[in-house]
Amino acid sequence: MSIIGKIPSNAKKILYKLMPDSLYIRYYFKKYYGYKFNLNNPVTFNEKLWWLHIFNRDSLTTICTDKVKVRDYVKECGLSHILNEVYAIYSNPEEIDLSKLPNEFFLKCNHLSDGNIWCKDKSAFPIDEIKQKLQNLMSKNYYWNSREWNYKNIKPQIICEKVLKDKNSKIGLVDYRFFCFDGQAKFLCVDIETAAEDGSHNAGAKRNVYDLDFNNMNIRLRRPNFDETLIKKPKNFDLMIEYANILSRPFAACRVDFYNLNGEIIFGEITFHQGGSHDISPNKYQYIWGDLINLKNEKIKVSKKIAKKI
Repeated sequence: MSIIGKIPSNAKKILYKLMPDSLYIRYYFKKYYGYKFNLNNPVTFNEKLWWLHIFNRDSLTTICTDKVKVRDYVKECGLSHILNEVYAIYSNPEEIDLSKLPNEFFLKCNHLSDGNIWCKDKSAFPIDEIKQKLQNLMSKNYYWNSREWNYKNIKPQIICEKVLKDKNSKIGLVDYRFFCFDGQAKFLCVDIETAAEDGSHNAGAKRNVYDLDFNNMNIRLRRPNFDETLIKKPKNFDLMIEYANILSRPFAACRVDFYNLNGEIIFGEITFHQGGSHDISPNKYQYIWGDLINLKNEKIKVSKKIAKKI
């Protein structure tokens, strides 16, 4: 057991916050992957994502991580028609008024990776309990979980959205997640069973990886694979690629997510690092995908102060 492992949990939280980003990232990378992170010469996909999530200081990544503000970005890109319907945006859980909402809705915290709540029937919705849960979530800063800088300065809000359902799908809602590099989609993940019954992330979600011709690449990326016969290539798949390219244009690397409900493309989110934690099999794709990220790309905004330390 490491020295840090012997420290009481409360003291450990304080210690983590005192750690500079470069030390924190080295510690967690070694803990997660079992080998040292090459901070000065990152090569693999994971190493480069970890490097980006502490050193890239592009304010647009914060805007696009914010589940409220990203909607304005999508509109500015001329894609307002792919946004999901929003019923309300709250700065405080106490503002939630069930009488003004439909019977079914989805609540999301704009500043977290998780924090989703699905109301299926507001007559049975434990609103006081939910408000307390949201109040606790509003006090969290996801930056301290993984030092992803883009989360650090998001003002917490709650967004209330329409529940998306694919009535023609036997497996529920399908996520199409395009990995984009320098404004070009290169491959995608198709995820199923991503939401648990309460709307939170489902630990049992499944995922396949496809190329841009929608051929299964037989790669395992963090999650187990599913039977590829369950999913067919969407008829407007090329349009999804076009939208992913438009939304990813300002970034050296990001992931753009969509839903496709019987031909209607709906924006999900833009994410940048997923904590940098990607178990990839075969492992050769750590290097193949790592080569897709150019850390000297002018789209990466590293402050002069930070650059001197690298």
